[in-house]
Amino acid sequence: MASRLWWTAAPALAVLLGACSPTFATPSPPKAPRHVFVIVMENKSPTEALAGAFTASLASTYGVADNYQAIAHPSVPNYLALTSGQTWGVTDDSYHVLARQDLGDQLTTARVTWRAYMEGLVRNDCLASPLPYDPGHNPFAFYGGTCPPNVVPLSKQASDLASTTPGLSWITPDRCHDTHDCTVTVGDEWLHGEVSAILGSSAFRSDGALFITWDEDDGSAGNYVLTLVLTPNLGHRVSHRHYDHYSLLATIEDLLRVPRLANAQQAQAMSDLVT
Repeated sequence: MASRLWWTAAPALAVLLGACSPTFATPSPPKAPRHVFVIVMENKSPTEALAGAFTASLASTYGVADNYQAIAHPSVPNYLALTSGQTWGVTDDSYHVLARQDLGDQLTTARVTWRAYMEGLVRNDCLASPLPYDPGHNPFAFYGGTCPPNVVPLSKQASDLASTTPGLSWITPDRCHDTHDCTVTVGDEWLHGEVSAILGSSAFRSDGALFITWDEDDGSAGNYVLTLVLTPNLGHRVSHRHYDHYSLLATIEDLLRVPRLANAQQAQAMSDLVT
């Protein structure tokens, strides 16, 4: 609620005017950026994803966007949409060198800390790390054709959660744990460990927000995917508003207080699930 600043006229002036000076409200200061966590899973419809016991428990406890669509098929254009607000005309899963107009570069310019934690990444080799790491699931390596220093192995996340957690933590599981190559049960068990670590961190408990989405569905009509929004204080809620990956990017940018990119500018932010 906005604070109010009351101006009271001096007694003599009050007598002459017969009233006190009017009341003026100062604008509310902008909210501080929140710690944002993003986990992207792979290629499942909402029904398939909810077959995981832990995932289903999250959906019954936290926020659910139940009218959420991915942008395209196959995977890569969805990752690009999530991180730059556009697909750049990409319609395949190949690597493409794109302009440096993405969320990572935007946050760096704004001096907002961020890290992309990639499971299976070897050192800082975004393109040649071995399977089950998938370079197509690491969109930050596309922009500018380089591997930013902010892209690190997932193994570094534990120490960051215990000390200085970046403003944005992007988490990409490997091709098994994201359920691309392994079962929903395997991915669900991985989520249990990863999400539990995030929920137990001070960064999340102090007004953080964790988004879990799937890049695309299993190829069925509509391309609807499960998207969960976890916050420490809001509890269970279901949104029936239409959202997509551009909406999620818009929400992330709003929470981190940076301008929206490309199609995220016109997207509806997921405000009913984060505030």
